Amino acid sequence: MPKLPAELRGRGGPDALMAAVGRFSDLMTPLLGLTARGRRPAGPVDRSLQVVVTSVRAEADGVVSVRLADLAGRPLPGWQPGCHLDVHLPSGRVRQYSLCGDPRDRTAYRIAVRLIEDGGGGSREVHALAEGRRLTVSPPRNAFPLAVTARHVFVAGGIGITPILPMVQAAARRGADWHLLYLGRTAAALPFLDELAPHGDRVTVRTDDLGGPPSAALLPDVTGATVHACGPAPLIGLVRDAVRGRALSFHSERFTPAPVVGGRPFEVRLARQNVTVHVPAGRTALDAIRDAVPDVAYSCRQGFCGTCRVRVLGGEPDHRDNALTDDERRSEMMICVSRATGLDLTLDL
Repeated sequence: MPKLPAELRGRGGPDALMAAVGRFSDLMTPLLGLTARGRRPAGPVDRSLQVVVTSVRAEADGVVSVRLADLAGRPLPGWQPGCHLDVHLPSGRVRQYSLCGDPRDRTAYRIAVRLIEDGGGGSREVHALAEGRRLTVSPPRNAFPLAVTARHVFVAGGIGITPILPMVQAAARRGADWHLLYLGRTAAALPFLDELAPHGDRVTVRTDDLGGPPSAALLPDVTGATVHACGPAPLIGLVRDAVRGRALSFHSERFTPAPVVGGRPFEVRLARQNVTVHVPAGRTALDAIRDAVPDVAYSCRQGFCGTCRVRVLGGEPDHRDNALTDDERRSEMMICVSRATGLDLTLDL
């Protein structure tokens, strides 16, 4: 800090007001990410968190929960219901998992993951984690926030309970009027039933082996309610159609990618691989590219996390993401959802 001026009233020593201003400036400079000369540091700021696995617990058939604590034992950044983490797995894969613990607990994050045998490998890695394993995660981000209203209806399908569970607990603590419809194939495959049991008849559980497949008739009265739903695409579609015109508002999160709508076939040239990939009308560029480059990075497959962004070397993308800025779209695209406006693209892959 530069030398302070003399006391403004003529007495000796530095001025007290200016000293206080200087101390405030010294405090704010690192918080704002500025250098001593007022410039932002060059390059991106690494905000990733270093965590350690403190427990891996079976929650249901094929589902484990994992608790992650700060490696240095510090309180973790706060979060709200609906938040997720980008988890960097040991192989280098990045996957997104909803936080399903208690937001008031800053000592650990909890995620829960269902094993997908024929998936991309991320769930198998999570199920193989052991206590003591160190991982890197992003700070919590929220693409599915809880809308705070007087009345809630929650719908969860299987592992879709993960973002819904903290919402239910928050609504209960607030004394709101709420109901949860929890659907799955079997009761043994539904995680966290023990944590929901104290809520009694506010929770309705229906499984395929007892009551048949989901139907709109299972939904409670949604008139004047805010509806939050998470699950497979058919369930989300069923709930959306059932509540249209009746609910106050509808919010959803799917854990599988949305089907391609209005797609046209095109070709993608992968410059570094020196190969050309055909992308059919009903398939994403990411899925087609993975046939040639199986280890291409991706995570959410819904156009908002940014993991699959690549540099465009030629052609005009049809941007369908929710993450890139207008400037970034001049030279990059998200291959999990975006397509080509013409017949071909060239990518830096």
